[in-house]
This record gives sequence, structure tokens and C-alpha cells, in this order.
Amino acid sequence: MSDGLDVRAAVTRSMLGWGVVAGPFYIVFGLILALTRGGFDLTRHSLSLLSLGEGGWLQILNFAPTGIMVIVAGWGLLRAPTDRSRGTGIAVIIAGAALVLAGVFRPDPVADFPPGAEATATTGGILHLVMGAAQFIGLTVAALILACTFARRGERGRAALSRILGVVVVVAFLAGAALSASPFGVGLLWLAVVAGFAWLLVSCLWVYRIVPHPDLSRR
Repeated sequence: MSDGLDVRAAVTRSMLGWGVVAGPFYIVFGLILALTRGGFDLTRHSLSLLSLGEGGWLQILNFAPTGIMVIVAGWGLLRAPTDRSRGTGIAVIIAGAALVLAGVFRPDPVADFPPGAEATATTGGILHLVMGAAQFIGLTVAALILACTFARRGERGRAALSRILGVVVVVAFLAGAALSASPFGVGLLWLAVVAGFAWLLVSCLWVYRIVPHPDLSRR
């Protein structure tokens, strides 16, 4: 604390703010790339495929800062004064690290994207799928742990929403990965992405309000 300012609380709140920004940044950036890349079809191609071919570095750029933002938000959850916040924060940090690595290990091309590419199976492509699984499972674990925290606080609505979003994330990812060759499967992968980032956004807002106000005079 310094001159009436709780520095720890101020930093923690700032870190949680990145969890609010991460999802909109990733989705908006990804949609812009998807709508401007020749041959890319949102109904048939997962967003990860944008990291392949000409201009693929832009999607890699999308993965990296988004993952870093998620890691910072997870660290903020670690610092927050909530019951069992450590488990939630660690799981979110793992999810963020997996997102960064998903940009390092590129997915395998499919038969029609990038244009002219042939479908192949590579070690890098397998590792990309592993990183994707780690990201979504990490968010699911974080959501279920935080749901228990809110349940103990008597905040049943928030606990229920956290559980629902956590289950949606993992089920949509697993089903989407299994059916990724179909438009329905791609839609499920989109659902996993949106649900995961939606959980992170609302959870960081919830926990932000739990962190004491950094201005000591306002407590």
C-alpha cells in the first residue's frame, strides 16, 4: 500500500481486465482475417486454418497476444482473494499457454484450404490439436472450480452459469473435433471458442468486483 493506494489490488484488477479483452480481440481479429482470406469458408474451415498459407502469420499473431492476455488474466485470478482461486488461476494460465503454443504448432491443411494444398497428417498438426484440447479443458476445469467458489459464497446463479459454460466448452470442442469435416462440427468448434471466452470475460468481471477497491478511502 502507498499513499492511500492498495497497489496489489490495483495490479490484480488490471490483470483481470485482460480477461475481458482477450475474447473479443481474438474473435474480431479472426473474423476479419476469415472474411478477407481467399478460399476460406467460415462454414467449413476452423479458424486455426488461417495460420496456414500466405498471410498465415496474421493468425499466429492472433494466437500469441490472445494467449498472453489469457495468461495475465489467470495470474490475476491467482492473486484475487477468492476461495480456491489458485486452482482457477492455474487452469486459466495453462489454457493461455496452450493458446500461444497452438500458434507455434500449425494445424494440418485440409483438401481445399489453403487453396491448392493437399490434406496431410503431421506431428505439428497433432500437437496443434493437443494444444487446443489443453486450452478448452483448462477453461472447463477453471469454470468448474470457480463454480464451487461461487456456490460456497451463496451465489447460485453465477455458480450455475459457470458450470454450464464449462460443460458447453468441453462438449462442443470434443464433438466439434470429431465432426470437424462437416459444417456442424465447425459450428461446434465456434461454440466452444465463444463459450470459453464468454466464461473468461464474465468470470473476470465477477472476480474484479470481489477484489477490494485500490483506493483505500473508498473501502
